[in-house]
Amino acid sequence: MLMERASEFRTLRAPPEDGQKLIVPPWAALPAVVARNRERLAAADYDVQGRSLGALAESGRLALLKQAAAYTSQYSDIPHRLRDLPAGSETPFILSGHQPQLFHPGVWYKNFVLGGLARRLGGVGIHLLIDSDLCRSVSIRVPSGTADEPRVEAVPYDAPAAEVPYEERTIHDSATLASFAQRVVALIEPLVREPLVQSLWPLTLERSAAQMNLGLRLAQGRHAYEQTWRNDTLEVPQSAVCKLTEFAWFVAHILAHLPRFWSAHNDALAAYRRVHRLRNRAHPVPDLAENEGWLEAPFWIWSADDPRRRPLFARQSDRELVITDRRSRSFSLSLTADGDAAAAVGQLVDLAARGVKIRTRALATTLFARLVLSDLFLHGIGGARYDQVTDEIARRFFGFEPPEFAAVSATLRLPIAHPRVNALQDRELARQSRELRFHPERFANLDGLMSREEQAGVEQLIAEKHRWVNLPKTPENAHQRHAAIAAANEALQQHLHSLGSQLERRREELARRKRANSILESREYSFCLHPRRHFEQLLLDDPPLVG
Repeated sequence: MLMERASEFRTLRAPPEDGQKLIVPPWAALPAVVARNRERLAAADYDVQGRSLGALAESGRLALLKQAAAYTSQYSDIPHRLRDLPAGSETPFILSGHQPQLFHPGVWYKNFVLGGLARRLGGVGIHLLIDSDLCRSVSIRVPSGTADEPRVEAVPYDAPAAEVPYEERTIHDSATLASFAQRVVALIEPLVREPLVQSLWPLTLERSAAQMNLGLRLAQGRHAYEQTWRNDTLEVPQSAVCKLTEFAWFVAHILAHLPRFWSAHNDALAAYRRVHRLRNRAHPVPDLAENEGWLEAPFWIWSADDPRRRPLFARQSDRELVITDRRSRSFSLSLTADGDAAAAVGQLVDLAARGVKIRTRALATTLFARLVLSDLFLHGIGGARYDQVTDEIARRFFGFEPPEFAAVSATLRLPIAHPRVNALQDRELARQSRELRFHPERFANLDGLMSREEQAGVEQLIAEKHRWVNLPKTPENAHQRHAAIAAANEALQQHLHSLGSQLERRREELARRKRANSILESREYSFCLHPRRHFEQLLLDDPPLVG
């Protein structure tokens, strides 16, 4: 099965053309995918340490909806359609997720597919803010200068600080945050007029101004801006999801069967690497480790007073399971592979109340979201590639085919008018340079600056070269023949100096334009640098997601 999935998703690439979108499976097929996923989970007779997977999913979705509505209402009115949504098992749940940052338009497009599909199915779309990931950067790259001589500058929206999970990252410099839009506009306006950061940033600063978590402040402004297009979705931080009882139940089940999960995880990674011919054992994620009888689990652990996230390790000790970060924290859970998890769940909930934070790592995050919280999970390209491993983990550990997921992305480049480099130009100049080096005689009549005497000398050099070229090559004359041809080429090039200089200037100019194009045509610039009407066109095209 892994081979089939690898074949299906191996060709996933960012759309190459400006304005091009990627939805796999296709938009028209997504309702059928949701229906299949619901049937697949309904048929899965799986015991999650004393609770059926179906019951866990039903209660988990109700709890998720409540958490998402409570969180979103802190900074925005809940859309009418979602406020009156029947919270029953028939309501389709569509989820996506990303770190709370100023991502590029291809990621942002996924949020609108989320809202459009949920609206189409009469369901609820919820975006998970993955705040367990590290906040590594507090700036965005902004192009400036001119179209002929562009440059890129990093524009910060906060002061740098230690790398901690987004959940723990507070705003360190409110003045830098407040002036961000003004500084961005000053840099980019020679190239892009009216970037939407101008209208986004007041929402970022005004909505829930008391919110001092940097990631959540960014996400709330962005989500409020999405609602100006009536993109009716809810959002919720992963940290809030990890406080759900259903999450504790999922964690307890994985920990109770950690040796089996550990093997499934690492075996799935090994199979993925074989299929994709990867030698780097850190790709797509590292194996779970084993050390002195301790097995690494697919979770992070930290606390607010020490926000350095560390891998969680576990080891069975009689009727208890000990969990630790192998530094300063160790806790015992009343948990065994063949026992009910209710007591351990209570202990995990109590640890959370005491400030001990257990968070899923990447593959386990989507495993929980796909099995318990949603009928369809929307990935970006990277997540879709890596979740092939999650599929195989689910098959090996849970013993059934997991729900399908979808991959969504788009390419939108900044609308900057500039001369584009034609790949044919590049190849033609390279060909001409090679020809001038190895076959300069072909250009001898192209340089009109030669005198009659010089032209006669050139013709003599050409004749001498042809004599050696036409002389059959033998072991005895090979060296002399090669040296004579090379000497003739070099002598001919001296007579074609102006042509060589011209070609070199053209190649230097082409290289300069290629450097400029690489700056101007990147698809990785933040969505907030685009004019609203530019991104809006992407949403109005097929499938139309706003209107």
